[in-house]
Amino acid sequence: MLCVALTACAQGPHVAIVAPNGTVLANVAVEIAATEQQRETGLMYRSHLGANDGMLFLFTHPQPLQFWMKNTEIPLDMIFADGNRVVAGTVQRAEPYSEQLLSVDGETQYVLEVNGGFCAQHGIKAGDHLRFEGVDVQPQD
Repeated sequence: MLCVALTACAQGPHVAIVAPNGTVLANVAVEIAATEQQRETGLMYRSHLGANDGMLFLFTHPQPLQFWMKNTEIPLDMIFADGNRVVAGTVQRAEPYSEQLLSVDGETQYVLEVNGGFCAQHGIKAGDHLRFEGVDVQPQD
């Protein structure tokens, strides 16, 4: 399922970010980037992202993933998770328009992009868990 307008995703796919103790830290309405084209475009050319909206990137298997901010107008936090959906690490406040490659150590399979500052605001860190709701987790390569 692809949610075209992020604000329309409130009843659509979303990701709960859960601390190891079970506390829900945040809920994010997500647009899905499951195809190669969707992943390549990502949040480029967007001038706004709702406070609790984001984009979830799905890959076929855990691997070293790198992202950049080319043509991305707004600062973003990137939450990288492994094949078990455990947060491996975050990149916070990625600089708009930068071509610097951004990543975390290790292999990851999912990346959740949200507004810059979101991780600090909600206390999101390595070891937390992403719980997918209404998300078809099969990427289409």
